[in-house]
Amino acid sequence: MPRSPDGNEKVAAGASPAPDSFEAEVLALLPSLRRYSRSLTRSDADGEDLLQDCVEKILTRRGQWRGLNLRGWVLTIMTNLYRNRLRQQSARKFIDIDDNSHLAAAEMDDDPLQRSRLETALNSLSEDYRAVLMLVVVEGCSYQDVADMLDIPIGTVMSRLSRARQKMTSLLNADNVVTLRRPR
Repeated sequence: MPRSPDGNEKVAAGASPAPDSFEAEVLALLPSLRRYSRSLTRSDADGEDLLQDCVEKILTRRGQWRGLNLRGWVLTIMTNLYRNRLRQQSARKFIDIDDNSHLAAAEMDDDPLQRSRLETALNSLSEDYRAVLMLVVVEGCSYQDVADMLDIPIGTVMSRLSRARQKMTSLLNADNVVTLRRPR
């Protein structure tokens, strides 16, 4: 392959070279990608597989990145990989919450079941609602970025987010009802 004046291999025609800091920027995104992959798959193992597939795809297609919004580009790739996996699976599997005991998480002193209820509520959301909720609330993406990543109108993002928040609120509030008997 012909070399550029600085001695490096030239990039194939039509592909833009990735910056020197490309790998560093991808490494900085790994915690966010790991959270998002686990939220999509509802499983640590499947989330790690999705993360690995995503990183592999990112690195092999780094020449396709145009230098704008790496985070959005990467989250879009992960979302599309996940959707492709769902299409290929005939039956979806759910992991039991007890299988996640090895994850480090701070327990709330006031309600030891809060984490369990939160996870159950998140898992009860449809994939579309959960993806929007995780991208906006946990990952801090803008509505426009989420709309671009998921290839949906911005109004749909806002609607799904609102409905996801309402459903989460009602599910979490419903679990806080304790029925007491009167002493005789």
